[in-house]
Amino acid sequence: MGLFDALRTRASHLGRLTRDLTREVADSGHTAVYLRQLLRGNWGDRGQMASERDSHLAATDQAPPAPTPPVLLIHGYMATRGSLHLLERQLARRGHVVMSYPLGPINLGDIRDSAGLIARKVESMVAQTGVQKVDIVGHSMGGLVGLYYLKRLGGRHRVRRLVLLGTPTRGTWSALLGLITAPLGLASWQLLPGSPFLRELSEGPLPAGAEVISIGAERDWLAPLATTVLRGVRHLALPTGHSGLLVEAEVAEVVDGLLRESGPQVDEPSTAT
Repeated sequence: MGLFDALRTRASHLGRLTRDLTREVADSGHTAVYLRQLLRGNWGDRGQMASERDSHLAATDQAPPAPTPPVLLIHGYMATRGSLHLLERQLARRGHVVMSYPLGPINLGDIRDSAGLIARKVESMVAQTGVQKVDIVGHSMGGLVGLYYLKRLGGRHRVRRLVLLGTPTRGTWSALLGLITAPLGLASWQLLPGSPFLRELSEGPLPAGAEVISIGAERDWLAPLATTVLRGVRHLALPTGHSGLLVEAEVAEVVDGLLRESGPQVDEPSTAT
C-alpha cells in the first residue's frame, strides 16, 4: 500500500470514528453520568462501600448472600477509578466484596504493566486474607488487562471468573482518538486492530479452570459488538452503550447473576491480617 492509500485509509477511519463518537454521545443517555463519575478521579472510600452494603442488606431485610470470591473491577482506557463508582456501589449493595485500583492518573500506559500491577495486588490480597480465588470485571481496555493477567501472568491460579464489559478483544479503531489526544500513550497503539500486543494476547488457548464471559453493548460505537467476540467464551449482548455498561443498574444485575452462577468452591477468607 502506497503512502497516499495509507493516508486515505487513516482518514477514513478517523471520519468513521468521529461519526461513532457523535452517535455514542447522542444515543446513550448515560454519557453525562459516566463523565461525572470519571471526574471523581482515583479516590474512593472502600470502607464506605462495605458500610453501604451492610446497611442496604439490613434495610431490605435480606439474608447475607452465599459467599462469592472478592470482585476486582478494572477501569478502561483514558479512565479513572471513579468511572467504576456506580457499578462498584451496585455490586456492593448486592452483597459482593468489591475492590478497584487506579492504573495511573488516567489509564494510558502499557497494558502489560497494568496487568503486572493487578497481579501484585491480587497476591497481596491473597497473602492478607487467605482467599485463593478472585472474580475480575474489566471495562473496555480493563478487560484486556484482566485477560493478559489471566493468560500471561499466572492469573489462571487466582481467577475463578473473568467478565469483560465492552472489551475490544479484536481491537478498535476508536483508539485513534487516543493517538490524537495522547500520542505518547502506548495503550493507544496496543488497542488498534492487528497490533503486536493483540496478536500476542490471542496466541494460545485460554487456561483451563477460569471461566471468561464477554458482554458487549448493542449500541456501543467505541467497542462494537463484533470487536468483543472472543473464541471459546460465552458472549452476551445487552441493549445499551459503552458508558451504559458501567452506569445502568440492569447491567449490574446481569453481572451479579454471572458472578453468582455455580462454579468452583469458594474459600472463606481467614481472619489473618
